[in-house]
Amino acid sequence: MATAQGVNVLRYSALVAGLFYGAYHQSSITANAKRAEADREYARQERLIQQAKAEWKRKTAPKDTQNSGIITDPEDSRFDLEAYLKMKAGEN
Repeated sequence: MATAQGVNVLRYSALVAGLFYGAYHQSSITANAKRAEADREYARQERLIQQAKAEWKRKTAPKDTQNSGIITDPEDSRFDLEAYLKMKAGEN
């Protein structure tokens, strides 16, 4: 009779341990899935921001510099101050 009780104690102990392990494992899987979803959402927002910046840059680019070929960025090594000043004088 004592061995049957010992077997039942071991059986139910294993069952309870399995339930706790299953709950822990499921929570870790769920946490990993949530983290992956958050990473995907962050990457999507980054792509949208980059697209918006590119669109804004394209939209706000001066129209006449694209057609005339004059570089208006003073940081550019090909910047020509004389051509830029002539272009500005011609606008007025």
